[in-house]
Amino acid sequence: MIINLKEEERIDDLHRKGYQIIQNKKRFCFGMDAVLLSGFATVKEGEKVLDLGTGTGIIPILLEAKTKGKQFVGLEIQEEVAEMANRSVLLNDLQNKVQIQLGDIKEASKLFGGASFDVVTTNPPYMKHEHGLQNGDNSKAISRHEILCDIEDVIREGAKVLKPRGRFYMVHRPNRLTDIFEQCIKYKLQPSKIRMVHPYKNKSANMVLLEAIRGGKCAVNVESPLIVYEETGVYTKEIYDIYGYE
Repeated sequence: MIINLKEEERIDDLHRKGYQIIQNKKRFCFGMDAVLLSGFATVKEGEKVLDLGTGTGIIPILLEAKTKGKQFVGLEIQEEVAEMANRSVLLNDLQNKVQIQLGDIKEASKLFGGASFDVVTTNPPYMKHEHGLQNGDNSKAISRHEILCDIEDVIREGAKVLKPRGRFYMVHRPNRLTDIFEQCIKYKLQPSKIRMVHPYKNKSANMVLLEAIRGGKCAVNVESPLIVYEETGVYTKEIYDIYGYE
């Protein structure tokens, strides 16, 4: 299918099933965190998935490529970003399995109804609104800072749209774990698995991957660390595998 690109847009290869994605370098492009979340999340055959704050649509598209889920929905509040994500869906001829919905994370349970998804994924803004240097570009600032939603909004709505025993997957920064656990407990999402991501084996973690179960009662399983680089510019084998590189 021929898809028209707008100014500053480009098409990138996703190394999965020949899929590609449209990105705009002046807006927020997906990063490693989204790819790692797509490798961490478990989606079983026939399951329905919602990605909160989908941006370019990278997580639903990658999960469709990697799993046997039935339906993948991405919720995005920025109209131009959602429109671009929809063109990526069309580019890959995925419109029967992947849908991009324009809307606010804070209204997710009203948009979709309660207990309507088996899995929720999210790569939310990491920075508190009052902290950190905010990018002058409003689109990038919304993606990186808690301007339009915060951790509580994401976890509250994720819990509401999940079916009982449904799974919630998030990638975030380790320094926000206290906030994340507090909100998970508040909204009856039991953290069940976490994995720290380290840039190098001798460096502190700079990302954390989390799984939580709606209404779960299991203990937290801390998995082995995920190391990104063997050395400068050289990924570990596991990272190459997650990306789908040969």
